[in-house]
Amino acid sequence: MESQIKLGRIFGIKIGLHYSWFLIALLIVYSLSSQFHATNPEWGDGVILTMAVGTAILFFVSLLLHELAHSLVATANQLPVKEITLFALGGVSQIEKNPVTARSEFWMAFVGPLTSAIIGVICLALARLIGDPSINPWMAMLLWLGYINLTLAAFNLIPGYPLDGGRVLRALIWWQIGDADRSTQAAARVGQVVAFGFIALGIFQFFGGAGIGGMWIAFIGWFLLQAARESYGRVGLEHALKGVRVADLMTTDYPTVDGSLNIQTFVEQELLRTGQRFFFVRDKGEIAGVVTPHEVKEIDRAKWPFVTLQSVMRPLNDLRTVTPDATLINALESMGRHDLNQLPVIANGHLKGLLSRGQVISYLRTHAELRG
Repeated sequence: MESQIKLGRIFGIKIGLHYSWFLIALLIVYSLSSQFHATNPEWGDGVILTMAVGTAILFFVSLLLHELAHSLVATANQLPVKEITLFALGGVSQIEKNPVTARSEFWMAFVGPLTSAIIGVICLALARLIGDPSINPWMAMLLWLGYINLTLAAFNLIPGYPLDGGRVLRALIWWQIGDADRSTQAAARVGQVVAFGFIALGIFQFFGGAGIGGMWIAFIGWFLLQAARESYGRVGLEHALKGVRVADLMTTDYPTVDGSLNIQTFVEQELLRTGQRFFFVRDKGEIAGVVTPHEVKEIDRAKWPFVTLQSVMRPLNDLRTVTPDATLINALESMGRHDLNQLPVIANGHLKGLLSRGQVISYLRTHAELRG
């Protein structure tokens, strides 16, 4: 779940929005406006709209605090966090590595619902101090925020992996049996059962007259089902890649071109003829960098006959690389973290080969056919 709109950083963690966030934001504003109109029509349209928008914004702030709690505990346990993304179903902290102990997994999962519960209690306590919600719009807003955050805390503690409650369950099983992989598979199986329950409940409510609310519950169940299946499959993936090094899969037969070639010749004789998209550039007999269609498209087409590859290539020292002895799992994590399809393999400052996603996929397909 990548963010399309970047909002900035908090404690060094990137914060962003997925486009689907705008859909749920509009639905929440519409729902709150309808609710306030029905219960407090005397406030007037201007006050009602202002309170609905303000309440929705504060709700998403509380979601952000929920995710920040996860992320801060993760960073405290030396687990890098790529970013936090708010989207249609709430928020997600993109933590790039799994915790190495059951204790860190437990607290990293539990702190999110705990944060939401604390926010809910504070909002309800402040609402009680303010007075009558039919007179004071601020109390109505605090009541809604209080109850929705307590509901969010309870919902996230449902043991449906990868919900927070499912991760708490995984941590507890891990603590009991001492095996992270088996605990993940067990929690993922429970998560699939919970997901099917959500789907069945949503369909039942839809045909029972709940309308879009029932379909929304079913959609949440479908989302959880896919996530639980992927989590279960990831364990198998890690088993398949366990002990495999980059050197085992990398190719030493990588395409190279001379840096003195102009872009026009390169496109006609190499890019279009071979279909390859990643070329190493030679300069004085040494590999100096790489060139891809991305660099080519940055140059105006009329200048192609006059611009050499050496002037547009990305220098080898500026690239994300990997060593031959690195594990394939770490190489894949690097590809995913930086959205790369290839990684040059470097040892002692010299190019040794090239690792691509396609090679990894081919290896996994063969592994599944022979050992599945």
